[in-house]
Amino acid sequence: MATATITTARGTGSVRLAHGKDWLTVCERGLLIPGRGVAVLLPDGDQAAVFMDRAGQVYAIGNRDPFTGAYVLSRGLLGSAGGRPFVASPLLKQRFDLATGACLDDEEVSVPVFAVRAD
Repeated sequence: MATATITTARGTGSVRLAHGKDWLTVCERGLLIPGRGVAVLLPDGDQAAVFMDRAGQVYAIGNRDPFTGAYVLSRGLLGSAGGRPFVASPLLKQRFDLATGACLDDEEVSVPVFAVRAD
């Protein structure tokens, strides 16, 4: 069986999320592919969706789609509206601002945002 190695143009280092009072290392920065998300299981059983945009900026939001309850936001499509980066849910296509967690299609809905350190 053949294996493939994914190489990105970004440097090595780690991605850490603020979780409680600590910083939790969730993956190596070099494993993130620009424009694609990764789901991360947190110690408390919750999930985060981690993204790197094409400019190399890393974001993390809750992975649960509040409209369906499914943990799928890490599989969404990245885009931008008015200069604001967002992920569109793969199910019903609502857009969530990656910096604030606000739903761009329903101002009463949002998802959690995690502070990120990526070196």
